[in-house]
Amino acid sequence: ALQAALATGDITAKDVAAASLGKTLSHAFQSRDYILLTAGFFVCGLHLVFITTHLPIYLKDNAVDPAIASWALSLIGLFNIFGALFFGWIGGVTAKKVPLALIYLARTVIIAAFIYMPVTATSALVFGAAMGFFWLGTIPLTSGLIVGFFGPKHLSMLYGIVFLSHQVGSFVGAWLGGYLYDLTASYELMWWVNAGAGLAAFIVNWLIREAPVTPQA
Repeated sequence: ALQAALATGDITAKDVAAASLGKTLSHAFQSRDYILLTAGFFVCGLHLVFITTHLPIYLKDNAVDPAIASWALSLIGLFNIFGALFFGWIGGVTAKKVPLALIYLARTVIIAAFIYMPVTATSALVFGAAMGFFWLGTIPLTSGLIVGFFGPKHLSMLYGIVFLSHQVGSFVGAWLGGYLYDLTASYELMWWVNAGAGLAAFIVNWLIREAPVTPQA
């Protein structure tokens, strides 16, 4: 079936899914769209772990009660439930790359607003709720795109590779945040790094072509 599809040019997700593990890996590493998706997920990890690791110290440096940091992180967890459900649903009724790209754009706007406005208990709680809604909605959309590219057969492996990029971004978010804080005695530069990375991830995901990856002969 795969050879017939190659001959006619009529490639479907079913044809792609019929490929072996080795061929699927080869297709993935040659796929512009899979690489873009992997690069975008790096930023997701950067955002999440920088915020969870360094937000309490940032608020303390701005004379906000440490208890507020706990509440802000709790709101992230609470609103993450609603966000994940919402983006999982919307990914089933529209092109998945669109809400995925808009998640990163929304994060960029939220981060920029948070560091631009005075840091208060209220702004910290609003930030936690807003970021929470856009927290892990990336996961159903990212895994859905992988299925669209390659079918479900090798999803666990292909998603694992993308998630490795997320974990590398997580390390960078935690480490670079501390490193720049040691250099400058401030988190301002790292917040702007996060905002810039979010904008880059928006562009990267917007450029994704949501279609089955064409197997190479």
